[in-house]
Amino acid sequence: MSSDVAEQGAEAFRIVKVSEGLFDDDVVYVAAQGSHIGIDGGRLVVKLGESGEVLSSFPLEKVNTVNVFGNVSISTPFLSKCNKQGMVVNYFTWYGKFVGTFSPDHNTIAEIRRHQAVLGAAGALAISKMIIGAKIRNSRTLLARKKIKPPKRLKELELGVLGAKGMNELRGVEGEAASIYFGCLNDCLIEGWSFEKRTRRPPRDHLNALLSLTYAMMKNEVMSGLRQYNLDPYIGVMHTDRHGRPALALDLLEEFRPIFCDAFALRLINQRILDHDDFGADNRLKDYALKKYLSLYDDYMKETFTHPKFKYMVTKRRSVIMQAILLRKAITGEMRKYHPLVFPR
Repeated sequence: MSSDVAEQGAEAFRIVKVSEGLFDDDVVYVAAQGSHIGIDGGRLVVKLGESGEVLSSFPLEKVNTVNVFGNVSISTPFLSKCNKQGMVVNYFTWYGKFVGTFSPDHNTIAEIRRHQAVLGAAGALAISKMIIGAKIRNSRTLLARKKIKPPKRLKELELGVLGAKGMNELRGVEGEAASIYFGCLNDCLIEGWSFEKRTRRPPRDHLNALLSLTYAMMKNEVMSGLRQYNLDPYIGVMHTDRHGRPALALDLLEEFRPIFCDAFALRLINQRILDHDDFGADNRLKDYALKKYLSLYDDYMKETFTHPKFKYMVTKRRSVIMQAILLRKAITGEMRKYHPLVFPR
């Protein structure tokens, strides 16, 4: 491999890092396509393909989890070291879909999931209140950004979230808020489009189909983030556990629905990127339109914004991972409460 190609590869796929501070103190990401993970003395070493160029290295004693994306190979001696030191290796496709995990005999996965299992009703309710409060706030923010005055009742419900005495009461607040919010979406649309109410299984119109697709895409983003930090997506805090239902992923998804998912669907419609002719008789996107949608969605998740809490630039995709980290810290007791992603304006 030439040096020019190596430089281009490192530039195009440079996601080999350990971030500092609150978020990635012990997690390594490797997504340089064609790279190889091995060990050299007491360090994890990432080399680029046949050239053997060292992209990065990390002291093994500081690494807890290695997240591998796409075409990345791993040496047997490295996996042996992972098993001895309790390091977890999570495998994902290049697009972030979870594939599987190398779980060593001694690892932190059980410890984290034990915290999930014994969180208790009070802890689950406290986290759920923060998530639902953020969802309602983000709903109000999206409407305001679309020049729609949010109904006063939405603010009342947002303020009432913290007073919910149980999960059923909280679900009632969330349900009423969602009904009011969706009742305002029709006013956010350009001429030729309308929205009466949210429908699923199957969606009864083109916008509902677009919303369902975008929620599914975002759920995959959330699932990936949870897996990267060894949380079990199937042990929820608000959504009930059912066989095959990723309850925790659905919990965390809530705060992203209005401000990321609905905003993206409205952009595609209001900017006339998609129109009714792009949908088939079953309300699903036609093949060519789906390919277009997937490309646009990936671009959308790469867009950056100033994080409202931490005040630095992040991509939408990165912000989802950050929330998974904060959720893990709240569940394990590393933080006193969960801090959701809230856009006040």
